[in-house]
Amino acid sequence: MTETPLQLDPKAWALLNALQADGRAPLKTLAEAAGLSVPATVERLKRLKDAGVVRSVGAELDPALAGYPVRAIVSITVQQPGKQAFIDKLRRAPEVLECHHVAGADSYVMTVVARSLSDLEQFLSSVNGYGETRTSIVFSTPIPRRGLVAPGSTR
Repeated sequence: MTETPLQLDPKAWALLNALQADGRAPLKTLAEAAGLSVPATVERLKRLKDAGVVRSVGAELDPALAGYPVRAIVSITVQQPGKQAFIDKLRRAPEVLECHHVAGADSYVMTVVARSLSDLEQFLSSVNGYGETRTSIVFSTPIPRRGLVAPGSTR
């Protein structure tokens, strides 16, 4: 479902870029980055949160250093009657970092972490009852997840 995006001006993007770079930055730093006063920055942030542009601000953890050295991309084809039960199971699974409902041969593609290959195998066994899985082990991530930039701009 596509929603109408909020119109973001260059100051809003400057604020968003600063926030994405350091979610713990003081309001003064964010205001300076956006060329706004602190009260204007507070108001902009509130509007961006209320509009859903800023969903959350949090810490990004290194899975390997946090005890999950194995990362995999898992795709699965799930038939309609089992989809809700499958999603409910994934919501409870600590191994699942994200899950995307996709078009094509697969129903879902998810990023999964595990303490070992044995644990990954156990997780896969626990979801195989919902459909056929295809698993790719992640060796490295040359382009890690990164923040958004304004449409039409370059990095």
